[in-house]
Amino acid sequence: MYTFFTLSLLMTLTPHVLSAPLNNAITTVPTGQIIRSCTTPNTVALTFDDGPSGYTPQLLDLLNEYGAKATFFMIGEGSQEYPDTIRRMRSEGHQVGSHTYQIVQQMTKLEGILQSAMGDIPTYMRPPYFEVNEQVLAAMNELGYKVIQSSIDTKDYENNDVSRIDISYEKFVNELNAGGSIVLAHDIHEQTVVSLARRMMEEIKAKGFKSMFFLFSLV
Repeated sequence: MYTFFTLSLLMTLTPHVLSAPLNNAITTVPTGQIIRSCTTPNTVALTFDDGPSGYTPQLLDLLNEYGAKATFFMIGEGSQEYPDTIRRMRSEGHQVGSHTYQIVQQMTKLEGILQSAMGDIPTYMRPPYFEVNEQVLAAMNELGYKVIQSSIDTKDYENNDVSRIDISYEKFVNELNAGGSIVLAHDIHEQTVVSLARRMMEEIKAKGFKSMFFLFSLV
């Protein structure tokens, strides 16, 4: 049967994790290594990159409608412009991660922005364009970050048009059916928020999967 894990249930199961900053969370997820799939069976991790944006509150409304949780990988510009949206994400039980890695100073600068917005810093990050090397992984390990890629890439950035968004949905379905479990989409694109996100959640629901974020889908 289909269920989404709610924040209240997660707090019942692991109150010591959610009451502490994420950098202090007790998990078995390795730092400085690339993660491409959920390890908990029948779970899907919805992730949205490059936000927040003016569309993100609408996406949060939709996630609330489905009782779904997601991970948002932030960039510096949007984080500075929409701190209230970041606070809303956290208050509604979503996970916030970092989406920059080029140099350690950039990571720590974004940490400062997120610290100011939500009171702590993330422990999950996604490198732009999935580009990493051993030096980057070593730096992320030093900073205590889990490095997340994806196994379902909607390529919504190529299809942000009413006439093309079906292509992203079909790609999502095909890769979900092939065993993918970490979904990559972008909350900066209108069609992702107004069309694709709902259809993805309906498909997850129809398959009886759970939509979780990484702290709980990878442990």
